[in-house]
Amino acid sequence: MDVIRINPRGYCYGVVDALQLAKQVAAMKDVPRPIYVLGQIVHNRHAVESLEAYGIRTLDGAGRLELLDGIDSGTVIFTAHGVAPEVKQRAREKGLRCFDATCPDVTRSHDLVRRLAADGFEILYIGKKGHPEPEGVLGEAPEHVHLVGDEADLDALDLPQAERLAVVTQTTLSQWDTARLIEEMRRRFPGVRVYNEICLATQQRQEAAVAQSREADLVLVVGDRRSNNSNRLVQVVREIAGRPAYLIDSVEDIDPRWLRGTRRVAVTAGSSTPSQLTREVIAYLEALEPEPAGA
Repeated sequence: MDVIRINPRGYCYGVVDALQLAKQVAAMKDVPRPIYVLGQIVHNRHAVESLEAYGIRTLDGAGRLELLDGIDSGTVIFTAHGVAPEVKQRAREKGLRCFDATCPDVTRSHDLVRRLAADGFEILYIGKKGHPEPEGVLGEAPEHVHLVGDEADLDALDLPQAERLAVVTQTTLSQWDTARLIEEMRRRFPGVRVYNEICLATQQRQEAAVAQSREADLVLVVGDRRSNNSNRLVQVVREIAGRPAYLIDSVEDIDPRWLRGTRRVAVTAGSSTPSQLTREVIAYLEALEPEPAGA
């Protein structure tokens, strides 16, 4: 099988930094135990499970404040997605040792929202409902930040009378979807100030996936189903490049039926996907003989 190795792909610097920080904390002799991560440090179960060998416990399945309620002592690590100021304050009140693995790009969004709110802006935050990144950013100024996922959310907005209006975005969105929504916001709110915070790593991976997959019969995106950036790679390949694409957790998820009549497969990976998983997928595909369409 002919394999197109889409590049860039895989870990971004924010993910690398977060995982390294967690391992460094685990190696410290003076930090109180147990060591907890408040949520998945990055959205990939393999990366999360790899921290178990360092004695790090991952708490998941609820909001950050709810997770904190179950911790009485020890150390907490805040994930790469960031947390609201209330979460940090609550952790300090509980006497927990805290380490912050928030991606610098997300931190910049927090700083921006806090500054805009202090300057009297109402903020339309384009993001995915239920994702921890918007949860953290909205917590900077909950009375002045309004989560918008699509045009239906725009229709439902009940904005107070405000002379100053700004748009800020989640870092891992589809840049094409976001551009369309921003254009609609500009139409509805002339003079709105726009801050597109989609991170460079997300943009580069999406652009590469679209450009380099056009010659492929099929595209496989290696990533966790909870990973927003991985899901967006599948989306942009299907919608912008017009190629069939599937999200797979690992080589075990490849359905042989997808490969019938396929001679060239493009492979990419989300920015929280360990490289070893992608290498295994590529090796598996390259070892295959192309299967006739009628087989």
